[in-house]
Amino acid sequence: MGGIPVTTLTAQAARPALLQVDDEVRKFGNWILIWVVLANIGFAAMWFSGAPPRHMEIVYAGLIGLVVKRMPFAIRYLAFVGILTFSTLKFVGGLFNLDMSSLFYSLQFFAEIKPSNSFDYIAGAAVIIGVMIAAYKLLRRDSDFARPMLIIAAAAAFVSLAAVDLWMGKDMRGHYFRAAPEGALFGSATGDSGFAARADGKRHLVLIVVEAMGLPKDNPEMAKLLFAPLVDNSAVQARYEFKRGTAPYYNSTTAGEIRELCGRWGDYYDLLDRKDTGCLPSVLAKKGYDTLAMHSFTGSFFKREQWYPNIGFAKREFGKDMMKAGAEKCGGVFPGACDRQIPQQIAAKLKAAQKPTFLYWLTLNSHLPVPSGLNLNVDNCERVSAFLKAEYPQICRQFAIYHDIQTALADEITASDFPDADILLVGDHMPPYFDRHHRTQFDPGHVPWLYLRRKDEADKNAAPR
Repeated sequence: MGGIPVTTLTAQAARPALLQVDDEVRKFGNWILIWVVLANIGFAAMWFSGAPPRHMEIVYAGLIGLVVKRMPFAIRYLAFVGILTFSTLKFVGGLFNLDMSSLFYSLQFFAEIKPSNSFDYIAGAAVIIGVMIAAYKLLRRDSDFARPMLIIAAAAAFVSLAAVDLWMGKDMRGHYFRAAPEGALFGSATGDSGFAARADGKRHLVLIVVEAMGLPKDNPEMAKLLFAPLVDNSAVQARYEFKRGTAPYYNSTTAGEIRELCGRWGDYYDLLDRKDTGCLPSVLAKKGYDTLAMHSFTGSFFKREQWYPNIGFAKREFGKDMMKAGAEKCGGVFPGACDRQIPQQIAAKLKAAQKPTFLYWLTLNSHLPVPSGLNLNVDNCERVSAFLKAEYPQICRQFAIYHDIQTALADEITASDFPDADILLVGDHMPPYFDRHHRTQFDPGHVPWLYLRRKDEADKNAAPR
């Protein structure tokens, strides 16, 4: 019997069109490799450690890839670089609770920081450069498929990946992109503690906003250590009454400053060209207080030297001023004055003050990531907690900085010649750790505060000795 010979051509003809490994399928495979795999692989690698949600960026990349697949190489490569840049900026904004407008505005200050002092930033930059190089090579392959079923399959691929991203981040909802919604209930340490109401001219007022000091969540060791150098110090106990609480937070450091200094949600942008006489420094200045703002970094960063006067600070001192006054330089992504040496300068200013003073200090060294070395005194953080050193090494380094600041502060405020002063410490926002293991140790919506209220003479005489 005769029959039709089975050839490669007839075998392929017998297969369903979608399964044919022809030019269309190869083009489809090239497209998937570039716009689904390569565009997302660096971010997807962080799913298991924790990362901001980026399901919409995955969809955007896929849609752009479909639009430009038949265009010239140069346009396709620029489109890929553009979506990768956008995804990276959104990712960074999510980590630091910044929306895109705030992040873009912040880019002008990039020259003032030193990301090369952090392995995390170096590794991230290396991955991005590697992806761009790979894209430059892979985009030269033909990916202009036209078969309708393959287009549907491409859309299904990136939508499915977006769904996976959404599912992988379900336990981290609320940790990222925290902008104050309309009508959000307001709270602040300066208002809720009674600190601002103590402005009667009989004592100095000291407000310390501690960089990236978050509220421990379900971690007894961190909760115990957070303010231990102050609340466990018998000399501090003899002079001060303690009051502790929490405040809600949104966005990043400057928003935390506005929360505590101006008693509202917002940021500093609208204060660059106008005054706000309702902010605490202005209110206290009208009551006869000297007003001084101190920050251990440069004054041009986030234009603090420009908007601090507009909320009532008559005097300002920044990192270079503090180092001229004797503070050492501490490194990190944000190199500046060593925070552990600033309480001594605060004490000297209050002792020399001729009138009641409102002194505000924004710390610096606990800004993430906290590297080892660089004069930060964190390499032996087991001195604070062996448990944190073993289980949460990054938090351990950060708590070592909190510990050194508070220990130095306790030494100064218990000195016999330290003048009467109320002191309030509060975090600006939770520490924006990259990984889930560290990040979930903090409440994603609140920061802690500790109010040291100076006892009057009757209180001091009744205090146990």
